[in-house]
Amino acid sequence: AFVRLTNDQATYTFYDENTAGRMLTIEDLPKLGAEIEAMLFGAISLISEPAGSAYEEFMRREHESRVMMLDPNIRPNFIPDKAKHLRRIREMMAMADIVKLSDEDLNWFDEAGSHEDVVRNWLERGPKLIVVTHGGEGAVGYSKDHRVTVVPQKVKVVDTVGAGDTFNAGILASLHEQGLLTKAAIGNLPEDAIRKALKLGAKAAAVTVSRAGANPPWRHEIA
Repeated sequence: AFVRLTNDQATYTFYDENTAGRMLTIEDLPKLGAEIEAMLFGAISLISEPAGSAYEEFMRREHESRVMMLDPNIRPNFIPDKAKHLRRIREMMAMADIVKLSDEDLNWFDEAGSHEDVVRNWLERGPKLIVVTHGGEGAVGYSKDHRVTVVPQKVKVVDTVGAGDTFNAGILASLHEQGLLTKAAIGNLPEDAIRKALKLGAKAAAVTVSRAGANPPWRHEIA
């Protein structure tokens, strides 16, 4: 993977034809024990075959047993068949407990209505918490009962690579620390719990973008 930074914005080039990551099949994926609380799926791993189908089936196999998080992380230039990828993301979204996506990702779906209208519609299809990031403007978390906005810390941006992944990790880490990383708990999160999760995600991502490389913080680095 090659990353080019232009005006603090990253563009990516991937050279991975016929690599192990793309050729993964469902037979290659492990049996999971009860100690695994959550799984995160997303990005370009869901595009190529046979890996994309393997991950979709992996989620289908495990989604009733543990928390599922989906980050579509849409890369339009890497998607040869939008209709096929759209079907996959919708199927996986229906199995996910948490969905995180950017405002640009939302636009890719081409659904009628405001962003909030689209998210509220999706909440009826399976997810219990949907988080929409808005770059430097922060993030908004939606559940059936709540709408929570978190403003990011102001930092000098050095490198945005890895910011989204770090944000995801912060959400999951916070829910784990609060004792809420279960399917039952995520189905009925209180407003304060959502806010804490988004804040930790934002704080963690702020550290990542403040230093070069995909270099997320350790937990002890975040107050």
